[in-house]
Amino acid sequence: MISAISLAFAVIGGAIAYIAWAARAVAGGANVLWFVVGAPVAALAIPALLSLLWFTLSWIFRAKRPLEGRIGIAALPRLVWRETLAIAGSVPRMIFYRWLMRDPDPAPAAVPVLLLHGVLCNAGVWQPAKRHLAARDIGPIYALSYGPPLASIDVFADQAAEKIDAILAATGSRQVVIVGHSMGGLVARAYLRRHGGARVRRLITVGTPHQGSMLAYIFPGVALSQLRPRNAWLAELGAFEVNANTPIVSLWSWHDSMVAPQTSSVLARAENVALTGIGHNALLSDPEVLVRVAAEIERAVKDPSPLPGG
Repeated sequence: MISAISLAFAVIGGAIAYIAWAARAVAGGANVLWFVVGAPVAALAIPALLSLLWFTLSWIFRAKRPLEGRIGIAALPRLVWRETLAIAGSVPRMIFYRWLMRDPDPAPAAVPVLLLHGVLCNAGVWQPAKRHLAARDIGPIYALSYGPPLASIDVFADQAAEKIDAILAATGSRQVVIVGHSMGGLVARAYLRRHGGARVRRLITVGTPHQGSMLAYIFPGVALSQLRPRNAWLAELGAFEVNANTPIVSLWSWHDSMVAPQTSSVLARAENVALTGIGHNALLSDPEVLVRVAAEIERAVKDPSPLPGG
């Protein structure tokens, strides 16, 4: 709710400021068409600057890429452009998340799906994934918006536990499949540590900094401190999983713009799938990623359940 309200005020305030500036300029004799054409450019300016900033920082702290993980200079503009569009597109989705990501009506289901978002986001970022999964008759699809935004990941894990209990009660299912983007994957792993894996058929993480990200140092908050490399919280999380058996699949990109080094997304006990040419936020709507996520969910439905306590 906080992120949605903040974004709404920011967008409305920006629009009012742009219209006021344009009105003064037109009154002074400027051509109104310049401001009509310039409106989408202005709307994309901040997402473009953020994309360039994240890519620059992630390049500085990048992992060494093998030949198959490289895309070449010619592909860089497309990489940045897709990330810019992904950030810009997430804004209205996050503002209207309550309407876009409503829970389905209670009904029996075999293995429902729970989507967990990343830092400073809400469930709205999952709207493209929800649409893709629904088109493949995968579901029911649930999503959780947790908070407050900068609280401990353990707090979010307890909120995920409440959501999972509610989902199982609404569907009569014994287990869910969890898909977590960015920090959402760590929320899911924290859930497994605190509440066990008996109710989770499979965890699919997308762009999750399992070993932390250097970019977390530039943000405040408890959750961000837990995302920093080599911190005690991540070490304890990894130590717990030595004997865990809930299947985990980690989808990650050699060109992730916010997980640096990118190989931080590699988790020793997971099935790791490396992708190329996809930025951090673009992972949420990339066709290749969505096809792989759908395939993993379908595989989870067919696979036998992990051992109790996972």
